[in-house]
Amino acid sequence: MLELNASYSKKVPTSEQFSSQSYHCSVEVELSDAATPEQLQAKIHDTFALVRDAVESELHGKPAAKPEPSAQTAKPEPAKPDTAKASNKQVKYLLDLAKGKGLTLTALNARVQERFKVETVYDLGRKDASRLVDELKAAA
Repeated sequence: MLELNASYSKKVPTSEQFSSQSYHCSVEVELSDAATPEQLQAKIHDTFALVRDAVESELHGKPAAKPEPSAQTAKPEPAKPDTAKASNKQVKYLLDLAKGKGLTLTALNARVQERFKVETVYDLGRKDASRLVDELKAAA
């Protein structure tokens, strides 16, 4: 068994001088010893795209301006059920389904942008993720 570690980091300057905000994502996956070089390269590409898109999604989902101190200490309100983000299990299942259908993460995100008007698969709501699961399962 081979192990693949993929990580992506990005530092973004803040409004304070000599200060930055850091974003990082890392994942470790196991690969089959029997995989061909082409299969390994495809898995490396997909895994790196996964962590890169996770960091970029996190970056674009946060306000660019520094939040007010009172906003930092306030407790976030729980998301309403109809606007809740897709669960990690839903997203993983979507990624697995897409992979099984031969869709890359980039192609899946393009489909999500066109169909649901959100940036990436990680930004889907629970209901939209469920709809996309049904669509991918029904696709030939």
